[in-house]
Formats: sequence, structure tokens, C-alpha cells
Amino acid sequence: MATTSESKPSTAGETGQDDQSREGEIFDLLSNQRRRYTIHYCKREGEPVSLGDLAEHVAAWELDKEVEEITSAERKRAYTSLQQTHLPTLERADIIEFDDRMIELTDEAAELDVYLDIVPGDSVPWGVYYLGLAAVGSVVMAGLWLEVVPTETVPELGWATLVFTLFGVSAVVHAVQNRRMRLGEMERPP
Repeated sequence: MATTSESKPSTAGETGQDDQSREGEIFDLLSNQRRRYTIHYCKREGEPVSLGDLAEHVAAWELDKEVEEITSAERKRAYTSLQQTHLPTLERADIIEFDDRMIELTDEAAELDVYLDIVPGDSVPWGVYYLGLAAVGSVVMAGLWLEVVPTETVPELGWATLVFTLFGVSAVVHAVQNRRMRLGEMERPP
């Protein structure tokens, strides 16, 4: 699904519409679990993968089993669905190259990470966390301005350093967690 710039020049409004269209297409691609599993497996392997190996892993992840426990019927269901529906869809979107039962990610697949901010079910979204942290920092700073926060035991610079350190440590933890939760980084997909 390559686009060329040889067609008529687009105006700024058309470019924005093209960007929205591409984002919609990416969200549609990522809305399907089998396609996310395909991208995860290909990223994790880092080289072209066979359709058979992909189908085994996708079936195992869907059924929460080990690859060795997958029956031939379970593998065949995943294989057929991948071959007939999901791989052609990913190929049309230029996310993979699919040829002779081998699958390889394209350079376009790298742009998908920005759309996948995966938040584990038992955690607070980072945006809400940072909002709370900013509220705590604001209360501390307002307390310093109003002189209700004790500065005898902890000087003003100490309070500012504490707030700054909280943001810094949080940002490091956030970056590490995001890197760990990317597709292709763990054994099982997030």
C-alpha cells in the first residue's frame, strides 16, 4: 500500500485528512488481537518467521497454553485465519511482507509503538499519576508561598528538590515500564 508523491500535490487540509486516515487505519489494525500477536511475535524474533511458527504461538497465547500443548485443530484455526485475513490486512497496510509462508516486518512497523501505550489492568494510567503528582507539587509550593509548610527542618530548596526528584524518579520508572511493555519485548504479548 505504498503511496507516491507523483500524484497531484495535496493542500494542508488534505494532508491532515491523510494523517487522520492513516491513524484510523493503524488503530483498526491494532484493534485485532491476532494482528497484535503477529506484530509482537515478529518483533520478538527480529527476523523473518514462518507462518506455521507464528500460528502455533498465536494459538498458544490466545488459549493461554504452552506451544507444546496446542492441538493440530487449534493450530489450524489460527493458521487459516492468519493466512486468509490478518496477514493480507497487515501486508496491505505495509506493516509486513508476506511471501511464500514467510513473514517479515517492514520499516513501517516501527511507527506502531507510538500507538501502543499499554497499561496493565492493575495500574494507574501514567497521565493520571502525573496529574496527581503535579497536584502534590502544587500543594507543597503553595504551602511554601503561604508559609504554612515548615522550612525550619526542611529548607525551601529541599522541598523543591523533593518535588523535582519525585518527578524524575517517576519519569525513569515510566520510561522503563513503557520499554518493557512494548510489543516484541516480552516472551508473552502484553
